[in-house]
Amino acid sequence: MAVKYQIFVSSTYEDLKAERDRVIQGILELGHIPVGMEMFSAADEQQWQTIARNIRESDYYVVILAHRYGSRDGAMSYTRKEYEYAVAEGIPTIGFVIDPEASWPADRFEKDAEAVDLLEEFRSLVRSKPVGFWSNADDLYGKASVALVKAMTAQPRIGWVRASSALGPEVTAEISRLSAENAELRTRLSHLEKDAERDAAAELTELWAQMARNQWSYSARFPGDADWVEARPLAYSTLFRLLAPNMVTEASDENIDDIVRVNTRRLTPVEGAAADLKPSSIPVNTRNAMLSDFVMLGLMEPSKRRHPVADKADYWSLTEMGLEMLKVRKRLDFASTELASGPTADGAGLIDKGAPSR
Repeated sequence: MAVKYQIFVSSTYEDLKAERDRVIQGILELGHIPVGMEMFSAADEQQWQTIARNIRESDYYVVILAHRYGSRDGAMSYTRKEYEYAVAEGIPTIGFVIDPEASWPADRFEKDAEAVDLLEEFRSLVRSKPVGFWSNADDLYGKASVALVKAMTAQPRIGWVRASSALGPEVTAEISRLSAENAELRTRLSHLEKDAERDAAAELTELWAQMARNQWSYSARFPGDADWVEARPLAYSTLFRLLAPNMVTEASDENIDDIVRVNTRRLTPVEGAAADLKPSSIPVNTRNAMLSDFVMLGLMEPSKRRHPVADKADYWSLTEMGLEMLKVRKRLDFASTELASGPTADGAGLIDKGAPSR
């Protein structure tokens, strides 16, 4: 099956017409497909997209440099723009730079000092890879043909083939077999994904039940009290309902303390005005132990977002599993709201204040 390679030929235009023609002739004689920038108007942005597509679709890229920098797009010439694009796309590039000692018409030299500097910079870039030096059109023709053959041997590419050659009976049969196999694999993958979703949902349901059965016991200091007093324990499922919405992005340890304090009640009720007072503080080590429990459950983790060096606070976020748990609980909450009004059993009377202003 004969493969034809598409080869993009790039250079300045007016001063290198004869040289380009000889390189294109050599490509045709080798049985391949030349593509030249003269087919397009590089100054037009839409046409540049066409040029870029043709470079991407090419198997090799040839650049020819003489003594002109060429027309520019801003500070960069279109020839350099094409070259850098080909390199960025991973297209094998073959450079040909005119021999400094070669005879060349005086009217084909750059006269602008800035353009001369830019041309030398571009030459240095091209010479950073192996290049060929040429002295005239015939010399370039021979060297370009030899270099392309070597490149095709050392770096064979996909190329192009005639449709009639590419799709024989054997290929058609193989495509049919692979298509059927692909369909079967897709079906099996779909079943596996559904099984995995069911397993994950069952795991979250069981974890939630365990969280509802286990309580976080802690103490708090209320205004007017000299000592820490025991607070009413909170189920881990309740704590998750309170904290998780604030951790979709992240919550600081101070935010977490505020949420816990607002929802803290004394274990032993008191009479009078003190009954309505909220605690002034929660033990840091106890709060950290609670967060550590959620880390061990795979629901929370230290935030990965960057903060100023001066910010000494610790920040916490939900893990992927924590986000999925929050989604599941929200869906269930919305579904239960449609059936009956009122708060859910394990969250009755609790308040999520988020991050209150100070």
